[in-house]
Amino acid sequence: QVQLVESGGGLVQPGGSLSLSCLATGRPTGIFGTGWFRQAPGKEREFVAAINWGGGSTYYSDSVKGRFTVFRDNTKHTSYLQMNSLKPEDTAVYYCAASLTGMAEISRSRYFYWGQGTQVTVSS
Repeated sequence: QVQLVESGGGLVQPGGSLSLSCLATGRPTGIFGTGWFRQAPGKEREFVAAINWGGGSTYYSDSVKGRFTVFRDNTKHTSYLQMNSLKPEDTAVYYCAASLTGMAEISRSRYFYWGQGTQVTVSS
C-alpha cells in the first residue's frame, strides 16, 4: 500500500510560482508512475502532468505545457510539480496519484493511490 501526502499549496498572485511536493510512504520501494491532477469547484478532476518511475518520460496537459514541470527524486520518495507563470484559471485543489505501473499515465483510471489534495489559489 502507498500513501501520498501533498504539500506546497497556497495563495499566489498571477504570474507567480509555486512548487508542490508529493511524498510517498508505506511502500516506497514499489515502482510506480506519478500523476498530478486538479479539480476546480464545479468541474471534473482533470489531468495536469505525469512522470514515469525513471523520470525520463513526462506528459503535460496543453493548458500547462511550458509553464509546469514535473520531476521526481526517488531517493527521497518524492515527486514535484513546479508551477510557473500561474494564472487565475490554475486555481484548484491539486492531487498527486500513483499508478501500479512504472509508466507516466494520462488516464485517471490508471491511478490506484491518491493523496488528499492541496489547495492552490491564484489571485491578486
